[in-house]
Amino acid sequence: MEAGPVPAAVLLPLFLKDGEYHILFTKRTTHLTHHSGEISFPGGRCEPSDRDSADTATREAWEEVGIDPADVEILGELDDCHSIHNYLVTPVVGIFPENYPLTVNDAEIERLIEVPLAHFSKPGVYRVEYWDHKGFKNYPMYFYLYGDDEIWGLTARILKNFLDVLWGVEQAGEESEQF
Repeated sequence: MEAGPVPAAVLLPLFLKDGEYHILFTKRTTHLTHHSGEISFPGGRCEPSDRDSADTATREAWEEVGIDPADVEILGELDDCHSIHNYLVTPVVGIFPENYPLTVNDAEIERLIEVPLAHFSKPGVYRVEYWDHKGFKNYPMYFYLYGDDEIWGLTARILKNFLDVLWGVEQAGEESEQF
């Protein structure tokens, strides 16, 4: 019998730049075992010393991009997401200060990607494909483009959930928590 999902959390980090809100993404290095080369949010597995999901998300953001947990204003949590690697991920939304001096952990992060929030409302940025995966038929897979970067998979599911909550959009009939 397979063990239950491993608890994890990510920070959906918002910040002001040039008078508008941006989201900070990381592009993971290509030598990592899991999610190499993918675009993601700072985050990872919950540790026994973490008090809650916000603690996990901000600790991981500190380790990956140098945002001090004390400098993050937590706005709330989004719906948990199951990953294909048997993690139960809690997305935590938080704001960090403008012009923050970020420090990239080169062992995990290739580069940072700062995307204006308004970019996600532009035509042609978003698309959905329906995949068959692990017994699920017509599972919606979301994609967002930003320049040459493509955000997809769990990160895109979390982003879509955030944008749906933010902008009041809801996709009727889509099951987003199946794997």
